[in-house]
Amino acid sequence: MEARKKYNISIEATLEVIGGKWKCVILCHLTHGKRRTSELKALMPGITQKMLTQQLRELVEDGIVNRISYNEVPPRVEYELTEYGWSLKEILDSLCSWGERHIIKEYGDKSAMLEDSILNK
Repeated sequence: MEARKKYNISIEATLEVIGGKWKCVILCHLTHGKRRTSELKALMPGITQKMLTQQLRELVEDGIVNRISYNEVPPRVEYELTEYGWSLKEILDSLCSWGERHIIKEYGDKSAMLEDSILNK
């Protein structure tokens, strides 16, 4: 029998699933509906294709995101939050709100510091 990993505090378990630079950003975009990989890539110009694919794969493995494959030519794949993934919405909203307050505290004007994006309305 394999030894189970023990966490020092429960936030470690959260960060193991949604930690890193890109996962929360991907999840925020998916709260606005299904997205194809190319749509996510366009919404996140700083991410490489390889990193996006890897992060999506990990989110699918963790049961946070569904990968929907359509039997079409050319093949079409979309990603959406699972019911379990939707349980993160409150956390994601809190992270966004804190980020806005931090930007205002540090820079004064959030509009000068945020890209023109659907998520920043």
